[in-house]
Order: sequence, then structure tokens, then C-alpha cells
Amino acid sequence: MSGPEWLIDTNVVIGLLKGHEPAVRLAEDVQLDLNRSAVSQITRMELLGFPLLAEAEAVQITNFLACCQVHLLDEQIEAQAIQLRRLSGLKLPDAIIAATSIVKNLELLTLDSDLLDRTLKYRGQTL
Repeated sequence: MSGPEWLIDTNVVIGLLKGHEPAVRLAEDVQLDLNRSAVSQITRMELLGFPLLAEAEAVQITNFLACCQVHLLDEQIEAQAIQLRRLSGLKLPDAIIAATSIVKNLELLTLDSDLLDRTLKYRGQTL
């Protein structure tokens, strides 16, 4: 398969970097391959914009992000995020991540069951 298959949510990236069991188990369950994975631009911003981020953590995050694609915001993702916020009340970062997975037709890997449920519910309503 060419191109990404999964969109990794911020909480999964953090969990994987810290070795937290739920994130590791999720990655193992789907046989996650970072070369076939992507993150949203908002995830990159959340990870690298964390207050008091230590330099070693920034390097670790940057190395992780270098292994997968970063999907930048575009007008289609923006329009889908707006629709998701209006229909579901998702917070803007979650709406952007969900919209990215919908527009790019990627399986969303998240530990946030509410975000996953809402994303699946609105997947058929792509603009």
C-alpha cells in the first residue's frame, strides 16, 4: 500500500513516546508502521508547542514526526473542521484532527473514545 493508512492523534504520539500501555497496545493491535502513518499539522503544533518542553523531548518528538507524514491544513480540511465543530461541538484541535482523518480517508488512531465515536459518526458527511 502506498501512502499513509493511519492518522495518529496527539495523545497516541505522547503515549508512544512515554511508553504508556494503552498507546503501545493500540499500536500493536493495528500493527502500526510509522512509514504508513501521518499526523495533523495541529498535532505537530500541540506536541512542539507544549509549555516547558525540554530540549530532549523536542528532539524525540521531532524524530518521531520525521518518520511519518504531516498533513497541513487546507481549505477542504478547514471546511470539514468547521462542519464538525458546528455539528458535534468538538474543540477546534480535535475537529481539525478528525477532519484531517475524514478528508484524507485515514483511520484515526486515538485514545479519546469520544473523538473516535464522533469522527466515525460524521465520516459519511465529508464536504
